[in-house]
Amino acid sequence: MKLILIPHSVTLTKAIEDHVVAKLEKLEHMDHRAIDARVILEHDHKRIPEKAFSCSMRLSVRGPDLFAEDREEDLYKAIDIVCKKVEQQIRTRHNKAKARHHSEASKTKRKLKEIGL
Repeated sequence: MKLILIPHSVTLTKAIEDHVVAKLEKLEHMDHRAIDARVILEHDHKRIPEKAFSCSMRLSVRGPDLFAEDREEDLYKAIDIVCKKVEQQIRTRHNKAKARHHSEASKTKRKLKEIGL
């Protein structure tokens, strides 16, 4: 998966980059068809100290892209929450596809039973 990391008013340290990469590896393990991830890290100096850090993530996959954003007082906490939101979207998408597959299979089974096979 290709990573695009964009810092706005944030000094991008090796620790921050490693944290983002570790979280994305977990997401990639959940959905191996992800094409790329665009992570934007921002620090708003004009806001009050609460929720000054912002993180947004767009995960490009087949179909509609997955997007999440969050504002917190700690940058690492914002990254963790955004990754949890995207992880939940991946789970929801996977469960919907699984349910669709099961409903189609049950319809086919019912039709075969009606025919007498």
